[in-house]
Amino acid sequence: MNTSSRNILAGLTLVAAGIAVGWGVPQWRAGHLSGSPAANITVASAPTERKVLYWYDPMVPTQKFDKPGKSPYMDMPLMPKYADEDTQDSTGLSVSAQAVQALGLRTAEVLQGKIGADVNVVGTVLLNDRDVSIVQARTAGFVERVYARAAGDVIAAGAPLADLLLPEWIAAQREFLSVRAMGDAPLTAAARQRLLLLGMPQALIAQVERTGEPKGLYTVTTPQGGLVAELMVRQGMTVSAGESLARVNGLATVWIEAAVPEAQSGPLQVGQTAQVRLAAFPGEVLQARIVSILPEANRDTRTVRVRLEMANPGQRLKAGMSGQIALKGNEQPALLVPSEAVIRTGKRALAYVVDGPGKFHPVEVQVGAEVGDQLVVNGGLAAGQQVVASAQFLIDSEASLRGVLPAGAAASAPASPHNGHGTSSPPAAATNAFVVRGVIEEMSPTELTLAHEAVPALQWPAMTMGFKLSSPHLAEGLSVRQQVRFTFSKQGEGYVITAIEKVQP
Repeated sequence: MNTSSRNILAGLTLVAAGIAVGWGVPQWRAGHLSGSPAANITVASAPTERKVLYWYDPMVPTQKFDKPGKSPYMDMPLMPKYADEDTQDSTGLSVSAQAVQALGLRTAEVLQGKIGADVNVVGTVLLNDRDVSIVQARTAGFVERVYARAAGDVIAAGAPLADLLLPEWIAAQREFLSVRAMGDAPLTAAARQRLLLLGMPQALIAQVERTGEPKGLYTVTTPQGGLVAELMVRQGMTVSAGESLARVNGLATVWIEAAVPEAQSGPLQVGQTAQVRLAAFPGEVLQARIVSILPEANRDTRTVRVRLEMANPGQRLKAGMSGQIALKGNEQPALLVPSEAVIRTGKRALAYVVDGPGKFHPVEVQVGAEVGDQLVVNGGLAAGQQVVASAQFLIDSEASLRGVLPAGAAASAPASPHNGHGTSSPPAAATNAFVVRGVIEEMSPTELTLAHEAVPALQWPAMTMGFKLSSPHLAEGLSVRQQVRFTFSKQGEGYVITAIEKVQP
């Protein structure tokens, strides 16, 4: 092979090698990159579908369905339960954002506030029985004249009631004048002292000394002004020593008596002030003061009688008037939450604390008095915490289903048995106890008829129906038209009230 041929062959070899290298390098890079981390990230970044365990109705979360659709209980679509929603700890639970939005779940803050033991009751004006005078005959005699007086008249102090002829006084006055005429000063002083002991007024003795004549006709007057409550003297009567002639009630002050519910009487104290608004004087606020808290409660009405005293300038206040009494108590610090934020089952009270978006845990709380639409919390919560204020039945049912309620807490929505795959028993079986508000329409020792609000978990609209009482003592202290909050459950074929309490209108 000559030199020219060899050069041509070498050139062709180089070209072939270049072609091979140009094709092989891209293939090698592609093969290595296909197993690199960058390739895995790309694959991993592709969207993955969340695994659905089952579908459920938020109103009846214990019932499971194998496919989406419309709830057979409520007019709303079924919600999916995803596998990754079960990764919660044993003390709390999570609720999907869809369920929270569908139910309109609201939260409220636990507030540090102040409450006063205010008591508002109806009171009645009475005469002040501590301001009473009894007019009596000081010695035996005869009624010569009775002035124009009658029970119910209002008279001034010193007003005449009757003229009495008193023979015993006449004899004593004559004896005194005889002793005085003797000029014996000690005997005269002793005789004057005897006249005083017989009940003769100083003014009458002075008149006898001045005139030198006995005066047997004595005019009885009232020692104070006020109302003639009783008038027992009549013209022509014979009266004996100490016999009552009239009873006069002072009107400078009056009493107002009120029946305070036993549960609200504890903080009341003698000397406490009150505001009084009488129907006779609209828009006017009067001041009164507690002068007595009677030591016995009424066994039938479970109330304690409280007496207040107030001034009566111009004698405007009349016995029998009625009005509203506002007893202001001392303000005390307290933790407050909305009443609807607490689930009361009759044995325990629960609130659900917000741990984060869609995350909650149950807390047993100790509740106190209800002030308007706020409830005093004595333990279990702290100021600043957020609690669930609506749709607690969903959270409570879910907590009961997952077993995250506080130890021993009575769940308000325990699980119910299934009738089969994709089917369920009626909603009434899904919940053991329900807490609602209502107004008592009729009552008997064993049953209450209430106009109550809607019960969504039972698909009940607001209506009026009868409930049996689990115990007759539950009706104690209640009355028709009373607003109440009550807990009921299904027992047998009927619904039975297990707990009930009064609420403020």
